Amino acid sequence: MVVSGRAGPRDASAAPGGPSRRTPPAFVELYEEIADCPRCELARTRSHTVPGAGPAPAEVMCIGEAPGQREDELGLPFVGASGRFLDQLLAVAGLARDTVYIANVVKCRPPDNRDPALEEIAACAPFLDRQIAAVDPRVIVTLGRFSMARWFPGEAISRIHGRAKRADGRLIVPMYHPAAALRNGGLRPVIEADFAQLPQLLEHARAGAATSAPAAITHAAPPAAPTTSTTPAGERLL
Repeated sequence: MVVSGRAGPRDASAAPGGPSRRTPPAFVELYEEIADCPRCELARTRSHTVPGAGPAPAEVMCIGEAPGQREDELGLPFVGASGRFLDQLLAVAGLARDTVYIANVVKCRPPDNRDPALEEIAACAPFLDRQIAAVDPRVIVTLGRFSMARWFPGEAISRIHGRAKRADGRLIVPMYHPAAALRNGGLRPVIEADFAQLPQLLEHARAGAATSAPAAITHAAPPAAPTTSTTPAGERLL
């Protein structure tokens, strides 16, 4: 059953951002470390850390950019308007939110919802590495350009959205951030079509094919400034 667009209640005994009774055992220590993290300037301005939410292991992991105001208040990822839209997109793919692990590249809200800085992303990278290892997803969906850049450096999301690449034994699928479609209604059918191909990609990942993935759906996208592809040698868009 697909869950609603509203995040479930947090355990009353748990502080926002820290582990709760619902936290997978693999993440209890990690969430405590994140809650106490002083590695960058965001530690000075956050209300709560937002480590992530969902099961571990999980077949699908979504990685966004940074918490917003509502996430900062509750210590949970994707609980505002973007989160409600993400739930709808997961439903398009036949997925329930409680079967998907969701996190961001940074675990604290940047002031005024600005873009996360490179040093902030780098400070949180070891946390994200440990999350990916614990979740061990077959498919990683990157939401927005900052999470996309980890696997697709130098690429433009308008050029490669929905096109999977195999890396470290997983399929990595770059997609627009839900907030982008909320700001630009023309992107809504684009991101919905990208999510609609997730079941096919997941089946392909389960089958363990070594070198190829199903052909991605071709979408009309907004024009982008020219960019030079720096996808590492030996890796290819599928």
